[in-house]
Amino acid sequence: MDRCLDKIVPESFPWDHVDEGPDDSVSHTKTSLIGPSLTIPITNGRLALGTWQGIYLTEFRHLAHSRKICCTIIP
Repeated sequence: MDRCLDKIVPESFPWDHVDEGPDDSVSHTKTSLIGPSLTIPITNGRLALGTWQGIYLTEFRHLAHSRKICCTIIP
C-alpha cells in the first residue's frame, strides 16, 4: 500500500505546505485518500472480516513524533 501511495503522492512534488516538516503535505494528502477512521462489524464477539480482509496501521510521517490511537466499541 505504501509503495502505491508513494506513486500517487510523491514526496518529490513541490509542496507549499511544509509547516510541520518536509513530510507534512505528503502525510496529510495520503491520510485524506485513506481516511482517518475505520468501522468494523463485530459478530458474536469477533471481528467480522472477510477472507482476504485485514486491519493495517500505517504512519505516513517520517519525522519523529508520537501518536495516540483511540478505539471505540459500540455494542
